Amino acid sequence: MNNILGLLRLRIKRGINLAIRDTRTSDPYVIVTMGEQKLKTRVVKKNCNPEWNEELTLSITNMNEPIVFTVYDKDTMTGDDLMGDAEIDIKPYVECLKLAADLDKLPNGCAVKKVQPNRSNCLSTESCCTWDDGKIVQDMILKLRNVECGEILLQIEWIDLPGSKGLAAVQL
Repeated sequence: MNNILGLLRLRIKRGINLAIRDTRTSDPYVIVTMGEQKLKTRVVKKNCNPEWNEELTLSITNMNEPIVFTVYDKDTMTGDDLMGDAEIDIKPYVECLKLAADLDKLPNGCAVKKVQPNRSNCLSTESCCTWDDGKIVQDMILKLRNVECGEILLQIEWIDLPGSKGLAAVQL
């Protein structure tokens, strides 16, 4: 607990136009890794536009560690097929969180910061950090790499953890 800064809730919402890895469709799932942590969504059978709507939670100890999302097609007889990967850097989001004390008078849905797609992130479109019911969330669409097509839609949200170092300890 000494080195944990807080928790990051990942809402893995859905996949968009994922690659076909079986005859006419795929059975996709997502593995999320950050350092030694590894989390997995459920498999959605026969769907290249799956709706996972799952919440996974990472313990954050190092802001410089990327979060990697790898999409696979579940196979029963052979190894699972890679359907692409993407990664995010949470530092732009954490910059917004550090402003939170000054934001309590903002209306719900107000954009705090816009993060543009560039060569160092996997954003498909502009991503907004938004003030929502007293917290800051970031919705993003990630373009999958190492594959012919596909995107995943997700949201991240910081959770303060009592007894942790917290964001005050973070130098960006």
